[in-house]
Amino acid sequence: MKNNNRFAVIMAGGVGSRFWPVSTAEHPKQFHDMLGTGKSLLQQTFDRLQRVVPESQILVLTNQAYVSLVAEQLPKVYHDNIIAEPAMRNTAPCILFAALKIKLANPDAVFIVAPSDHFIEDEVAFISDVDLAMEYASREDVLLTLGIVPTFPNTGFGYIESGENLGAFKRVKQFREKPDLETAKEFLAAGTFYWNAGIFVWSARSVLSAFEKYQPEMIQLFSVFSEVQTTEETKARLAEVYPQAANISIDYAVMEPAQNVVVLPASFDWNDLGTWGALYEKLPKDAQNNAVVNARLLSKESNGNVISTTSNKRIVVKGLSNFMIVETHDTILIYPLSDEQSIKEISAEAARL
Repeated sequence: MKNNNRFAVIMAGGVGSRFWPVSTAEHPKQFHDMLGTGKSLLQQTFDRLQRVVPESQILVLTNQAYVSLVAEQLPKVYHDNIIAEPAMRNTAPCILFAALKIKLANPDAVFIVAPSDHFIEDEVAFISDVDLAMEYASREDVLLTLGIVPTFPNTGFGYIESGENLGAFKRVKQFREKPDLETAKEFLAAGTFYWNAGIFVWSARSVLSAFEKYQPEMIQLFSVFSEVQTTEETKARLAEVYPQAANISIDYAVMEPAQNVVVLPASFDWNDLGTWGALYEKLPKDAQNNAVVNARLLSKESNGNVISTTSNKRIVVKGLSNFMIVETHDTILIYPLSDEQSIKEISAEAARL
């Protein structure tokens, strides 16, 4: 259900370095059709959110270098709603600026903050959860996060520890850093922990109140945006003050110290698509459990591979298992999936070739 008090903020400034060579600093993964659906991850995110938020009230926060990419892929987004960060300052400053901009547009606004590069298959369940969360945040002074019910002891995600039940919601006891395997197993067994997906819902009033309490210096710095300005005035002031802001995430800046944080256990499936292995899990497989994107595969005695090419190329593979085979216009990567965490370092080495 859409209404005029609802807004959305899409976070689209990341580089996605673990998806090299497809994801690069010039063209990060959120702008790619990683799943072979015909739409980029950013476009899929926008399509989901416009089912609960008027498209004129969807903002996209991104790097200055990606503004033209956002405008090209999301022609329905108002130009003034594409917010370019003048400097890399993590998530807290850009969310604060978005909150101030939204509050000026509508003091009664409630908004969702969502990453641009995650995969959610059950969109009906997602819409239902977001509807429930937005309704709750519109009447309660809370900072709400959507927690993903863990399916295995993942050591690559942060966790949310829940406490008191509040109907469909739970009070958050604390946020926990990425655990080692034994700790992750304990979290899973406890049944009170959720993966932190970085999806937040709150009213503009509540989140700005939290910034005033826990980040007074940042609020003071951004106070120049508490009144209506022309687009050019806003850009000029943002370029001046933004680089002075603390380089801090919204989790550390506000969520961890706040006492009014609640979690809604998500009913939808979720994948952060953070690595080639994560992508492999979500792609359909052939009879030999190979996952293929934009390629034509002839596989001989090969299984468990993820294969991605440009322009639907032919790929012939024999005797290879559990590898990523990725081709772009200037790079071919053939690398074990078991060593995917080193992709970021390998990309830096390869850049020197």
